[in-house]
Amino acid sequence: MDRDIRLKRLRFRSWHRGTKEADLMIGGFFDRHGASWDAAQLDWFEALLEEQDVDIMAWAMGTLPCPERWEGAMMAQMRALDFVPIAAKPA
Repeated sequence: MDRDIRLKRLRFRSWHRGTKEADLMIGGFFDRHGASWDAAQLDWFEALLEEQDVDIMAWAMGTLPCPERWEGAMMAQMRALDFVPIAAKPA
């Protein structure tokens, strides 16, 4: 599959998870890092998207132990949570 088409599909799947919280975490993560991923990283993310949102979010937040399959640099990047812009509260 063409890389651009694959990225578009993954972006769509990242932002249409079912809850706003999951959309922000998973979609925001993809938007921040996805363009720089190589084929193996895209494979990892594509497989991760098959998991339940609540599990992905819990692994990323550290509220549930992360299965060995998902541990590594990509999950560490997701755990950084520096990819979701937080708007300042109005005064």
